Amino acid sequence: MTEHRPGQWPVDEPADLGRDIPDADELYVRRAKERALHEMVLDSIRHDLEQQPTPLSVAVAARNWCTRITAAAEDIAKAKRHAA
Repeated sequence: MTEHRPGQWPVDEPADLGRDIPDADELYVRRAKERALHEMVLDSIRHDLEQQPTPLSVAVAARNWCTRITAAAEDIAKAKRHAA
């Protein structure tokens, strides 16, 4: 019996899944860029909060940031649902 059935091993010719697997350096650079962007955004919010003159205004500003972020997330999710 020399005939191979689907799923049988060994595979003579592996399937081409049509996707490129990034190397470790590319993954590191991509992760570093994502981390840098994340840190810049958080630092910007932190800077804004540190500019507030009172503890109460810090809390109000933080709530405003949360509201704006949530609104943006809802808009983006809605757009993605309509695009799908």
